[in-house]
Amino acid sequence: MKKINIIIVDDHLLFSQALESLISDIEEYNVIAVLNSGKEVVDYFSGNNKKPDVILMDIQMPIMNGIEATKWLKSNHPEVRVLALSMECEEDTIIKMLRAGARGYLLKDIHPSILKHAINEVYTTGIFYTEDIANTLLNSVNSSKKNTPIPLKEKELQFLKLTCTEMTYKQIAEKMFLSPKTIDHYREVLFEKLNVKTRIGLVLYAIKEKIVKL
Repeated sequence: MKKINIIIVDDHLLFSQALESLISDIEEYNVIAVLNSGKEVVDYFSGNNKKPDVILMDIQMPIMNGIEATKWLKSNHPEVRVLALSMECEEDTIIKMLRAGARGYLLKDIHPSILKHAINEVYTTGIFYTEDIANTLLNSVNSSKKNTPIPLKEKELQFLKLTCTEMTYKQIAEKMFLSPKTIDHYREVLFEKLNVKTRIGLVLYAIKEKIVKL
C-alpha cells in the first residue's frame, strides 16, 4: 500500500511534535519533514528532497507565513496539496488561504478522526472543508439538487467571482459600477440560490463548481 507522504509546517514546536507523533501512528501516513516556516518550505523544495503529497500548513509564522508559502507552492509545485491547519478562524483569513491555493481548512482543535478524513479527502479528491469552517451546508443540499447546475445571471456570476478575491464588498460595488445596496442584494440572492450563509460559503461553492480555480 502506498503511503501518503506528509510535511508539517508549524512554528509551534510542541504542537508540531505532537502532530508528528499522532500522524506517524497512522499506518498509511509517512511524515517526511517537520518545518518551522514558509521560508523553510521554499528551502526544502529547492533541495533534492522527497516531495510530499500533502502539506499541513499553519498560517501565522515568521519570515514567510502560510498564505505566502501556499501561493509559492501553487506557482511552483501545484501538484502538492496544501491543507491549512490553524487557530485562525476569521473569514478574511480563510478566504485568503483558499485563494492562495489551499485545498482545505481545519482548526487545530479538531478531532484526530476528522484530521485523518481531511487528509484522505484532500489526497484522493483534492478538496475538503468542514461545516464549522464553511458555516454552510454545501454537502447537505437534498439529492435532487446535487447534480443539477444552479443557473446564475451574468452579473451574479461576476459578483461571485469577485467575492472570491480579497476585495471588500464596497470595492466589488465600485468594480461593478453598482451601489453597495445592489451588491447586498446580489449577495442575499446568491445566499438563497446556493443555500449558503456566508462569504466563505460562496467561495467554497465557486471552488467546488470550478467557477474559480485553485
